[in-house]
Amino acid sequence: MSQQQPPRAPTPQDRARLEGLKRQFEQKKEMAEKLSSLKFKIGVYSGKGGVGKTTVAVNLAVTLARQGAKVGLLDVDIDCPNIVRALKVTEPPVSDNGRMIPPTHLGVKVMSMAFFQEDEEEAIIWRGPMVHNAINQILQTTDWGELDYLVVDLPPGTSDAPLTVMQVLNPDGFVVVTTPQELAKIDAKRSINMIKKLNLNVLGVVENFSDGIFGSGAGEEIAMEMGLSYLGKLKMRPDYTDTTKPAVLLNDDVRKEYEGVASLIRAEVEAGA
Repeated sequence: MSQQQPPRAPTPQDRARLEGLKRQFEQKKEMAEKLSSLKFKIGVYSGKGGVGKTTVAVNLAVTLARQGAKVGLLDVDIDCPNIVRALKVTEPPVSDNGRMIPPTHLGVKVMSMAFFQEDEEEAIIWRGPMVHNAINQILQTTDWGELDYLVVDLPPGTSDAPLTVMQVLNPDGFVVVTTPQELAKIDAKRSINMIKKLNLNVLGVVENFSDGIFGSGAGEEIAMEMGLSYLGKLKMRPDYTDTTKPAVLLNDDVRKEYEGVASLIRAEVEAGA
């Protein structure tokens, strides 16, 4: 009869791995507590840059605020943070005992990496771990207060930066932005497949820059092919060239388009609650 072997003593590597897992658990627990005052977190996302994702995030946030919701707008596009310029925010966040209190503009609380850049034209050349740490720092230190919706402008692509946001922030759903062109449609599908692989929810697809020279139809096609809600199209209009304020405040037709999109998003996110 063979004798039972005594249990192996943990090695220094085993102990270090265990400590790492404990730290990750504590960080996730702390993050969940910090984000508990946010009722819904909505990611605005696309696999492709240049589809107007930031424009959609800004106008959606302003629309939700005009509908009476308490809204925050988080810019976690670390490489090219454009929310501050797009919204024309002039006040920086206020530091209070290690917490960052975001400024409010047009009824929306705003936080962005751009607040911490001395020169907005400077290129941020960071590897994955630095991007991960920066995103975590913003999420851990920002005090949003009570919010109905936190709209999150994600980085484009399917690599480390959006992955970090998805895993750490755990949004309640994503609005995927496409434009009518074929390549944008392919990249939108890639971003949808990434969301699904992480077992997160896609609220629906919105088509930006619709009609005009780019045509239309890709948003509806994606929604139909992938079994998703079609949230509507946002037409290309000259009002978007006026950068003094979000287009929903400049043109009634733009406002109505975004009100329709916002109503569908609210219905989708609340249905999944």
